[in-house]
Amino acid sequence: MTDPIYYVDRSDIREGKLAEVRSGMRDLAAFVEEREPQLTAYRCCIDESESMMTVLAVHPDSASMELHLSLGGPKFRAFGALIRLRSIDVFGRPSPAVVERLHQKAEMLGGGTVTLHTLEAGFTRPG
Repeated sequence: MTDPIYYVDRSDIREGKLAEVRSGMRDLAAFVEEREPQLTAYRCCIDESESMMTVLAVHPDSASMELHLSLGGPKFRAFGALIRLRSIDVFGRPSPAVVERLHQKAEMLGGGTVTLHTLEAGFTRPG
């Protein structure tokens, strides 16, 4: 069995763009839910100060993440005028192709960092 990949990104919301970010997040989440049934979880959140957006995703494997990046590319680009990406953190073992696409996404959305984290201990329960 392949270990899941956990994805977290954080972005600053540009001044005056909160309403557009909220609308865009709802649109993106609906788009992903409709087209990516393999995803275990996909969450878009805004912090209490309403200045930062966080996206959390749980992919069953690297192929799921690659599909997500392929399908979502045009949707992600639309956020470029609304946010500045701070960071992408990936927990698990994405393929080299996924890592390259994550760096491209980070550059497109403001040049945030991409950090890969290797599992040292722990477990995932099915279901």
